[in-house]
Amino acid sequence: MEYDEIVTSPYHGKIKAIPIQEDSLITEWEPLFIIQSLEGENKTIAIGISGRVQSIEVQEGDEVIPGMVLAYLREDSILIGAD
Repeated sequence: MEYDEIVTSPYHGKIKAIPIQEDSLITEWEPLFIIQSLEGENKTIAIGISGRVQSIEVQEGDEVIPGMVLAYLREDSILIGAD
């Protein structure tokens, strides 16, 4: 399976929430993951593309490190909201 985008963690911490599901459509800057950093701050992971979630590689409660793959996305070739 081919992927257009790999979402990785920029933080050390724990997955607090995953507001997306596999095979769901996402929009630009939609929250994909909430990570609780080692300092206790909630960090939202979002990216500037729209498309479909191909797979989610982590679960709530998983420990993550910078560079760890969180999800694979297929970028939408059709602009959402374009006339």
